[in-house]
Amino acid sequence: MGLVAAPSGAKSLYSVPKYAAFVVNADSGEILYARQPDAPRYPASITKVMTLYLAFDALAKGRLTQNDLITISAHAASQAPSKLGLKVGATISVRDAIGVIATRSANDIAVALAEHIGGSEDAYCAMMTARAHAMGMRNSTFVNATGLPDKRQLTTARDIATLSRAVIKDFPQFYGVFSKVAYDYEGQEIGNHNHLLSTLPGVDGIKTGFTNAAGFTLAASAAHDGVRLIAVVLGGPNRMARDGNVTDLLDTSFDVLTRRSRGETTTVAQNLFEIDDLSDGVLERLTEQGSGDDNSLAVGSPQAHAPRR
Repeated sequence: MGLVAAPSGAKSLYSVPKYAAFVVNADSGEILYARQPDAPRYPASITKVMTLYLAFDALAKGRLTQNDLITISAHAASQAPSKLGLKVGATISVRDAIGVIATRSANDIAVALAEHIGGSEDAYCAMMTARAHAMGMRNSTFVNATGLPDKRQLTTARDIATLSRAVIKDFPQFYGVFSKVAYDYEGQEIGNHNHLLSTLPGVDGIKTGFTNAAGFTLAASAAHDGVRLIAVVLGGPNRMARDGNVTDLLDTSFDVLTRRSRGETTTVAQNLFEIDDLSDGVLERLTEQGSGDDNSLAVGSPQAHAPRR
């Protein structure tokens, strides 16, 4: 079965080898769209949603307060950008740490927060992986708190959607940090890398990411008329394509739900001019392409080492 030809200007990334995507109703769990949902992918800085999830849990249980001070270690200060750039021995409050991690995606502060809560980054990552598996993220492994390149750090589009649903449901009192277009840190406006917060009505989170190995990643949540959807895109070829695809997925998904409420039978894939059900042959070919591309961008290769947000 072949693809239906997409019109000029369509934002489908269906044929991009590293692409994986998932759209789910955050409340009901209904899956509205899935492409390569369980294929292993590098999460890049979406990792930090898991980093912050454990911090929110510690805050909720009283093991941590927002006024606690975190000391920057040599290991934290040595992280590649994006970073806040604090020197070894400097301190930052938990409140500010969460703010700059959610907006600037500061790698140095993510590591410092992990060390503060877990004792070491390795110990914290073991906690992250254990909690991920407990919440149903069966195909995710975390070995750093940042999402910087490591071939062992893998996830899937479905797992990131599961994490996104969990952080919204479990910690509504903290979720608002992902909605900030900018965070005020000591008089400095720290801008959010998630441009959809200011360009797509209804979007109020969650997190972007990029490394050469991962491509451009984004987990986005939007609410309209009492319905909240989560869209995850991994392996986008550039920021504009990723953001455009997430916009298309969310807009189309909301439209499909509205039309279904009027008695129509339609799907998101049909409205994106894609086939609904992939044949075994197409699935095998796409999986092979994705795996081959990931292997060619393994962390040991020069291309994999350009850290980004």
